[in-house]
Amino acid sequence: MIKVKRVYDPVELDDGKRFLVDRLWPRGMKKGALRMDSWLKEAAPSDGLRRWFRHDPEKWEEFCQRYFAELEAHPEAWRPLLEAARAGNLTLLFSARDPVHNNAVALRAFLEEKLKSATELIS
Repeated sequence: MIKVKRVYDPVELDDGKRFLVDRLWPRGMKKGALRMDSWLKEAAPSDGLRRWFRHDPEKWEEFCQRYFAELEAHPEAWRPLLEAARAGNLTLLFSARDPVHNNAVALRAFLEEKLKSATELIS
């Protein structure tokens, strides 16, 4: 299971491994206050893509396409997340206010497709 949560939400027992997947550190969050296993800022969208998107729902589909292309070009950035998802529960942490149109939601869809493809190859 891959969960997506805001960094400000409480930790839950079934979160599993917790990874911050934002390029920038969350506002108002002290480094020691965020319970996470790792900060994978390389798995976040590039600064240019992030600035272009600005969490505009009208740009969501194109954002996902561009972001997925960036991820495909840098598998070393997301491979630890895929391995963690295969091993157990995984939580992707983000700080954006929009709980629907953010990079963690897109990244979860990307990872779920990778997991599905890998399962189909094994079957």
